[in-house]
Amino acid sequence: MSILILASMLIWGAVIKELSKPSKEQSSRKIVSLTSLGTLSTFVITLSLFEKLMV
Repeated sequence: MSILILASMLIWGAVIKELSKPSKEQSSRKIVSLTSLGTLSTFVITLSLFEKLMV
């Protein structure tokens, strides 16, 4: 679980880094891919935490 959390943090860090570039240098495909992966990993982490609270 901690590996997934670390990976999620790194993904969101990459999104922030990409968004901080000037608009001409930004890759929209990269931003969409990283945001999708970040959202998916955050969703999985959230579900896992809720499952642990329910048990």
